[in-house]
Amino acid sequence: MHTILGANGVIAHELSRALATSSPAIRQVSRNPQKVNPEDETVVTNLLDAQATTKAVSGSEVVYLVVGLKYDTSIWQEQWPKVMRNVINACKHHDARLVFFDNVYSYGRVDGLMTEDTPFNPISKKGEVRAKVATMLLDEMRNGNLQAMIARAADFYGPNAVNSFSHATVFARLKAGKTPQWIGNPNAIHTFTYTPDTGRALVALGRSPEAYGQTWHLPTTKELLTGADFARLACELAGQPDKLQVAPRWMLRLMGIFVPMLRENDEMMYQFEYDYRFDSSKIESEFGLQATPYRQGISESLRSVT
Repeated sequence: MHTILGANGVIAHELSRALATSSPAIRQVSRNPQKVNPEDETVVTNLLDAQATTKAVSGSEVVYLVVGLKYDTSIWQEQWPKVMRNVINACKHHDARLVFFDNVYSYGRVDGLMTEDTPFNPISKKGEVRAKVATMLLDEMRNGNLQAMIARAADFYGPNAVNSFSHATVFARLKAGKTPQWIGNPNAIHTFTYTPDTGRALVALGRSPEAYGQTWHLPTTKELLTGADFARLACELAGQPDKLQVAPRWMLRLMGIFVPMLRENDEMMYQFEYDYRFDSSKIESEFGLQATPYRQGISESLRSVT
């Protein structure tokens, strides 16, 4: 049994599709889980409930924690440590292996490449939360209490990734015949991970005993595109003029007074103001996994927009 905690999200969906080729038993767990494959099992669970989480993990060989909480700092501070503790305890109780899908917030601003050896140096409240829960898991791993790993991705994009930055600002706008938008510095390099690549890589990692006890960066192209380059390629593939609107930070802060999501994103703006370079050489070397090129990924992403 391979159990997905955080069903229904785009990462869970890609993971489910990849698992279906090799796993006969997949369990989807969330507050309102939906089947991705016809034979999937669904379990309604609130991961803030320790007893319910333990029950949901019962019988699992591998557990994938891919949950996404509401993008709100106070909710993250309150709920992420509880979710992580409940999941760790549940996996220990049932002797299940744990794969935690993480982001790069804990690294803070990095000059150069982000690698698995990059130390935690968060410069945001959300980054502090991610560093805290990752450290909780790393401590359990180091103490030999749990077989687990951390699998990180950069900002992601891909088919049906409707909650991603690139979908709202580039793909959906091009589909509507509008000019793409960007935030921060459009001339800064910004790396994106393609969501179907995450699903395939998570399955490969989860099934490999030697992968546990480590941190892995999921396959991400080494093409160094700036925000302007990314938008330019999307315009080309959409057959539209190469144009880009860039919102200055002062305007975003002003809009944030009325739009909570923009207000919540303000502390993360450093990711778009400076180069954001994510390296996945380790998994490419050890597993032979290759990332999808931007041209193909952007094309598929544009095709999926309805």
